[in-house]
Amino acid sequence: MLRQVIFGSFLALFASSIAAFSLDRRAFVRDVALTTAAVATGVTVSAPLPAFAVPVTGAKAPFFELPNSRGSGSTSLKNLINSGKWTVLYFYPGAFSKGCTLEARGFQRDIERYRALNAQIVGVSVDPVEKNAQFCSAEGLDFYMLSDTGGRVSNLYGSALSVPGFGMFSNRQTYIIDPEGNLRWVFTDVESRIARHSVEVLEKLNELETVKA
Repeated sequence: MLRQVIFGSFLALFASSIAAFSLDRRAFVRDVALTTAAVATGVTVSAPLPAFAVPVTGAKAPFFELPNSRGSGSTSLKNLINSGKWTVLYFYPGAFSKGCTLEARGFQRDIERYRALNAQIVGVSVDPVEKNAQFCSAEGLDFYMLSDTGGRVSNLYGSALSVPGFGMFSNRQTYIIDPEGNLRWVFTDVESRIARHSVEVLEKLNELETVKA
């Protein structure tokens, strides 16, 4: 319980402060995480383990296969590509947190606009399947989440942060993948723009699809 309270406090501090500072996101998250851990436990912890670099746009998106919140087994990048749709793959820190709830509600609000653009939304976090399923049900989401419990896919997409003593979670980043499986765009500064994020993703999707046509 203590770990959950401390981690929740860390996420809240991160979300409320990132918009007010122009510091490098990873450096900022590192400093806040270490400070929070030190204050809460009285023990100095080492720096977070670095995540992989964000994949290059224009190249094939990294392959993955993860269990989904629908209870229908696993969903892979190949499954998403085979649908013939654009994919908005968004990584988020934790279900039911304030920022993640706001972000999910934004995507749900605009779901018909995504469908009109032949796009599907899929979320990814390190939360277990059960928690993601509860989150989708509680928020009435018409899209599903994938559980990256070990953080491997988050690492592949350059969206992971591992804090010793706290574990690994996904930074709030969003990736647009075209129907051929190419990574077309990456949003890395999402934390400070959560309220407008879905609108901005729609604008970029429309731009990319227009260019592609």
